[in-house]
Amino acid sequence: GLERGAKNQFSTFSNFITTINQKKEGIGNRNSPTQLVIPNIKNVRDLPPICLDVRQKQRISIDTLPQEVKAPIPTEPSLPIRTKTVKDFQDDVENAKSSGDWKAVHDFYSTTFDSFLEINAAFKKDTNSPFNTIEDSGINAKFVNVVYDALLNTPQDVQKSVLKGVINGLLQEWKGPRTKDDLRAYCILLQNPQFSNTSTYVIYAHLLRQIAALTEADHHFLVHWSKKISQRRFKQLVDRLLQFISLRLFPAKPEEFPPMVKCTWWIPSATKVLALFNAANSLINPPIISYTDFYNSTLDHIDLMEEYHNWQCYGNSHRFSFCQYPFIISIAAKKVIIQRDSEQQMISIARQSLVDKVSRRQKPDMNMLFLNVKVRRTHLVSDSLDELARKRADLKKKLKVTFVGEAGLDMGGLTKEWFLLLIRQIFHPDYGMFTYHKDSHCHWFSSFKCDNYSEFRLVGALMGLAVYNSITLDIRFPPCCYKKLLSPPIVPCDHNTFVGISDVTLDDLFQIMPELAHGLSELLSYEGNVEEDFYSTFQVFQEEFGVIKSYNLKPNGDKIPVTNQNRKEYVQLYVDFLLNKSIYKQFAAFYYGFHSVCASYALLLLRPEEVEILVCGSPELDMSALQRSTQYEGYQKTDLTIRYFWEVVLGFSLDLQKKLLHFATGSDRVPVGGMADLNFKISKSETSTNWLPVAHTCFNQLCLPPYKNKKELKQKLIIGISNAEGFGLE
Repeated sequence: GLERGAKNQFSTFSNFITTINQKKEGIGNRNSPTQLVIPNIKNVRDLPPICLDVRQKQRISIDTLPQEVKAPIPTEPSLPIRTKTVKDFQDDVENAKSSGDWKAVHDFYSTTFDSFLEINAAFKKDTNSPFNTIEDSGINAKFVNVVYDALLNTPQDVQKSVLKGVINGLLQEWKGPRTKDDLRAYCILLQNPQFSNTSTYVIYAHLLRQIAALTEADHHFLVHWSKKISQRRFKQLVDRLLQFISLRLFPAKPEEFPPMVKCTWWIPSATKVLALFNAANSLINPPIISYTDFYNSTLDHIDLMEEYHNWQCYGNSHRFSFCQYPFIISIAAKKVIIQRDSEQQMISIARQSLVDKVSRRQKPDMNMLFLNVKVRRTHLVSDSLDELARKRADLKKKLKVTFVGEAGLDMGGLTKEWFLLLIRQIFHPDYGMFTYHKDSHCHWFSSFKCDNYSEFRLVGALMGLAVYNSITLDIRFPPCCYKKLLSPPIVPCDHNTFVGISDVTLDDLFQIMPELAHGLSELLSYEGNVEEDFYSTFQVFQEEFGVIKSYNLKPNGDKIPVTNQNRKEYVQLYVDFLLNKSIYKQFAAFYYGFHSVCASYALLLLRPEEVEILVCGSPELDMSALQRSTQYEGYQKTDLTIRYFWEVVLGFSLDLQKKLLHFATGSDRVPVGGMADLNFKISKSETSTNWLPVAHTCFNQLCLPPYKNKKELKQKLIIGISNAEGFGLE
């Protein structure tokens, strides 16, 4: 921000604005800057609604317009002639620093930022070219960067002159649609580093408001121009917007800002502009920055369920909700929304069961409040399938698992083990439901036809139950699977509607079958005669139970040769066949199984990558983070046994660390909130040191005897964690 100069650089911001106002009154300007920035402004109108009808249940994104939006292009006014180059400007700055005379630099800044026309005159690459396409903004980005990089190191009167000019530009009366020069000026002004300082937030807010109120066609241009910004500066712009939202929500000095009731449009405007950058980011592969860089962790501390209910209830009204822009909500916050939504559904279902029981004058039974699953270890899959099919109406109740013949009481640990063993068995290659691809280390659906797809529905239901009951699973599906799982995110009412069909690309195939994808990529780049050298047709062959079967990728595909002209179509149809059509029935059953448990509008908030994290957790173990967050009962963290324990664990291989995590928590995956969310506890066991460690997986608790030396502790711990399947009491 504006760190240089006196500490009270803007003694009071209103004084600064008043000075500008007086000067403008002196030349008879009827647009009073006071109306722009004084907190006690009256007759402030809210922005037009910037959210879609929630009943359409679509995410806000500005990335779905055609390549060119045919909108009327207003006539561009003629620009003043400005000849200053980057080197000229840099020389002026160096001379000012050495001589102390900043007049030339001051004149440049005050002239350049005095109006949108002057901004274009200074920074447009060619003032005689219109630059009316999405491909080239026409902005001399290098010059813009140099000017802004120097700005914060100039005297305060120079910086104030820039802000005065920005106000002049924002006060301009607009007649008719914006020109492309106007859009260029907005794009340049957004990059002003002065807007990192809270003292400039009133001006920044009005800039954001004007950009948010632009037409969809204008937004389309801004989105495509923004994707050309360098990664570092793109990240700075995003961080500046996130900081603006955070400080408006929770101001460190509330007196710095107008009262919230006077500026309800600040946060919606900033969020809408942030949506433009999110759209630009999604147009690039790989993206400019990670999708997680758009998370605003400040939102973790607001009433998320109120946001969620506003989003659900108010439709296309003036009521703003962050849920309209889910990219800004962190995965941890989304997990809270989904969990609470699940809990409310569980309570509702359980309450209805209780009412039904009482209305029939039957004695209530506590078991009726749960989804009780009883299985035999020797018939795990068949028993689980029967139980879930028979109790389909209870799937949204809290899950409790009982292993027949075992005395374990399910406080969470048995449920975790049931998931783990069931997933391990279903995904075994001998079972034939999924194919494991060694090159990509992931599973994919077997394309073999079968008479009954109910087991695929079971796997989907398991994933739904895991999300619903906050259990992480060790499932290795490619990202494409989660994209299909959200296609669409809400189950369609018409059962004839196709589900689980997504737009797949060669990149998706690379994540599953890299060798095949590489071959298809070679076909696309082949410089010879494809038809003569490859001698292929629009037909594919697959082996099913020892029999080779052929499938046409399009009607009469076996008679259509693959040529240099149609090879792109061939590759796209081949990928679509492998990832969509050949496994449609299997994946549809899987889709319906998942949504039979997890049907919730909260799924609309999730990206495919976030669904994967919710289902599987993270495989990245950080035992040092676990050590920092561990609680102790009967021990102090400085006790010798505890010090031995962490020395041993931090020296374990990754495989042994995963076994320890599974032994103590019932899962070897890290939940969404990281190791701290495990609430891991080590308790002192007052038993003989000849005993092995004991775990209470329901509570993520490890009971550790006070072993006398590190060697004995390591030996007993490895034996314990390596033989940790089953629950029994003696």
